[in-house]
Amino acid sequence: MFAIIIGFTIGVGLPLQTAVNSRLRKAFSSPLLSSMTSFTIGTIFLAIATLLTKSSLGVSGALITSQPWWIWIGGLFGVIFLTGNIIIFPYLGGVQTVIMPIIGQIIMSMLIDNFGWFDSPTHSLGLVRIIGAVLVLIGVFLSISGARILALHHDKMGNDVRFDQPHIPFLWLWRTVGILTGMLSASQTAINGHLGIVLHSAVKASFISFLVGAAALWVIVLLVEHGYHFAPVLHRKSPSWMWIGGLIGAVFVLGNAYLVPLIGTGLTVVIVLLGQIVGSMLVDQFGWFGAQRNPIVLIKLLGILVMLFGVVLIKLF
Repeated sequence: MFAIIIGFTIGVGLPLQTAVNSRLRKAFSSPLLSSMTSFTIGTIFLAIATLLTKSSLGVSGALITSQPWWIWIGGLFGVIFLTGNIIIFPYLGGVQTVIMPIIGQIIMSMLIDNFGWFDSPTHSLGLVRIIGAVLVLIGVFLSISGARILALHHDKMGNDVRFDQPHIPFLWLWRTVGILTGMLSASQTAINGHLGIVLHSAVKASFISFLVGAAALWVIVLLVEHGYHFAPVLHRKSPSWMWIGGLIGAVFVLGNAYLVPLIGTGLTVVIVLLGQIVGSMLVDQFGWFGAQRNPIVLIKLLGILVMLFGVVLIKLF
């Protein structure tokens, strides 16, 4: 029961992190600089956690050269995932910013399982998992378009019903970005899992992943932004909570590292995804952390439940 509570809690925290980091982006006026700040804070937290487990922070040169090159790039995928979520959040809102990456995560995780990429154990694509994938797509359709279709149907029936949705340019482009970042997130999970085996420490693997991501962002920001412009933000009155996104992300990574050996990957994914969906609904419903309010309607909730059932079929069978 304690493991379920942990999984659900860290799942709820992920969409909160996206909302918090989006506020940080607004303060910096730069998704790269806000991502760098978030990653750096998370890296410091994980460095302390690694030292508390009595592990060193370094990696030997022999280990680096003896392992495949892709084992060290999980942090780069994490950078793209985090920055992508910060960019698409203002356009898609809390729920879709969670749903789109989930689609990408499922697609990539099924490919990884089927082909054994990143030295992962193979898990063939059977009928039950295909049915689960179809249910996920149906659930996504209902959660995104169901309310609008119902409203249009009511209009045709002569009822005075309107579904007000702001016009968002390139809406499906942002959704596609979310799917692609989700695919990279699933790849990062597989890579970090293998790195944890190599390093004999999931916590240290999480730290290495964050460190690589933070280092890459410091270089990218220097090249793109021509410096680190912290002064305007530090001298501007901003909410103190906008700095906690990196801590939430680090706790999320640590929570997954703790749960997978305890209750298994499949159950961990399902519980965490349930938390993510609930957290995203709360962010949209109440407009937490400066997010735009987007109230949850019944058909959207139905779509999310259908999608979650599909995830259960994919991950547990």
